[in-house]
Amino acid sequence: MRLSKIKELLGQLDTIGFQLPNGELVPNHFHVTEVGKITKNFIDCGGTVRNEEVANFQLWNANDYDHRLHPEKLINIIELSEKVLGIDDLEIEVEYQGQTIEKFGLDFDGTYFTLTSKQTDCLAKDNCGIPEEKQKVKLSDIKNEPCCSPDGNCC
Repeated sequence: MRLSKIKELLGQLDTIGFQLPNGELVPNHFHVTEVGKITKNFIDCGGTVRNEEVANFQLWNANDYDHRLHPEKLINIIELSEKVLGIDDLEIEVEYQGQTIEKFGLDFDGTYFTLTSKQTDCLAKDNCGIPEEKQKVKLSDIKNEPCCSPDGNCC
């Protein structure tokens, strides 16, 4: 989700809720302790120089159980960050404390902002010898043909 989309959605909400990939909700008294821009400059394993930028939200739970962040307050924080830090309409990455600092993508299901799982990946598969993943076939999907026919499935 991009910054423009979250601001649009926040403008339509009375309350903010975040849901983890396992279905648990982030406690209502969370804080957004950071809104920023993260720039990652790197070289992938194929030798290509890359640059990625994301808008970063950090969610944090404090002991002040009476705290509740309202949509208009988060819009103000986002807009201030865009202005002061020169943040463009970037994709959002969310940090949240789990076993360690966990990073998530962001989506919306109509009720909650959903923290989506992220995966590592090789960006240079064609340069570093990673074989293409073979298509998986269920044996039950293979037609019942004689085993040794010219167009058979088992020869």
